[in-house]
Amino acid sequence: MSDRGGPGGPDRFPGGPDGVPGGANRVPDDTAAQRPAAEAVPAVDSRLIVREEGLRGYLNEFRRKLRSGELGSLPVVVAVIIIWTVFGSLDSTFLSAQNLSDLSQQIVGTGMIAVGIVFVLLLGEIDLSVGSVSGLCAAIFAVLNVLNGMNEWLALLVAVAGGAAVGLIHGFFFAKVGVPAFVVTLAGNLAWNGLMLQVLGTTGTVNIPSESVVAELYSKIFASPAAAYVAAGVGVGLFLLASLLDARRRQAARVPFRPIPEIVLRTAVLAGLAFAAAYILNQYQGLPLALLLFLVLLVVLDFVLRRTRYGRQIFAVGGNIEGARRAGVSVPFVRMSVFTIAGTMAAVGGIFLAGQIQSASQTSGGGNLLMNVIAAAVIGGTSLFGGRGSVWSALLGALVIGSIQSGMNIMGVSNAVQFMITGSVLLAAVVVDSLSRRSQKAAGRA
Repeated sequence: MSDRGGPGGPDRFPGGPDGVPGGANRVPDDTAAQRPAAEAVPAVDSRLIVREEGLRGYLNEFRRKLRSGELGSLPVVVAVIIIWTVFGSLDSTFLSAQNLSDLSQQIVGTGMIAVGIVFVLLLGEIDLSVGSVSGLCAAIFAVLNVLNGMNEWLALLVAVAGGAAVGLIHGFFFAKVGVPAFVVTLAGNLAWNGLMLQVLGTTGTVNIPSESVVAELYSKIFASPAAAYVAAGVGVGLFLLASLLDARRRQAARVPFRPIPEIVLRTAVLAGLAFAAAYILNQYQGLPLALLLFLVLLVVLDFVLRRTRYGRQIFAVGGNIEGARRAGVSVPFVRMSVFTIAGTMAAVGGIFLAGQIQSASQTSGGGNLLMNVIAAAVIGGTSLFGGRGSVWSALLGALVIGSIQSGMNIMGVSNAVQFMITGSVLLAAVVVDSLSRRSQKAAGRA
């Protein structure tokens, strides 16, 4: 048995300035125990570095993160800039207000489903059923509302509840029975696709009226320029308020907090991006309701992940399941709830996709949808190894994939080439994730 941490062990008496290693021959320094606690060297926090060194602190912290593999959203942001620059130089219509506005709507369905995948990936697991679940829930809504005359809001609620129930079933078999998530969701991918075909029956395709709530959720646009600017202003204001409250709370607890100049700088950058996006949207038709709902959902779920106990439990289980269990986290509950969220988001995404094409058919949820939503989550920066990621990864990743598809469609590139390029981007994202994780291990941060 190792004596690490025991009396006379290396953790008990580490080597000192005299160069004598810890161990039985090391004579403990009695005066060390009598030194005041104030002489202990506190752990360095990036917020302290920035506050004390200003701009130099920012640069030093940025270099440290790069060396240790903490890349965050930097790779995907760079990717978006490169993609937009390349396609914009090849065809000016790519960066037109109309194309960018259409792009903001088109990524919503995929992005919604990708949000659920982000939650699953944070556990270090995968869900291969979300494509079929999205198609099934779209079919449930269409059949109940269009063919059977059920109230559209009630049909919508039943469809979303169906997605949540499917996710709960997956979570039960994974968390309680012990079947690997890969196998459970792979079986679900086949089973729910079959159920979708059964629900649609001989009709094959059910058209959704353009005045339906589902179609309106996707196609509704607030034409007034004030709508986009008000939404941008509210978003920036909430960000500033949340940042100030967080800094105040941390300061009251006497832990490192972001200085006011940094908060102002972050808010200014966000304001620039938000109002620029609002200006572009207003150059075409206005603010799409689908985009607004997507952003609101991201804000709410980001708060859940980063500011609640439940969110911290998800990261804990994904980072170290045994450590989370010993800390009192109910691992089965977290697992089942996360797969329930994934099923719910698959249903919501499927509803938006059905509203986009105004129909539910036997091909709903098929094609390359599954690969796109997984790719969006991973390309956006969520780690395949669990414990690291953000719901904003779904937006960034969906934006990358949507931009590639939009640009290639404008240029008339075949689907075969689009698939190959999207696959290459996904592989590059996984390689970056693996190298980042390796760098963090070398730096002692993984």
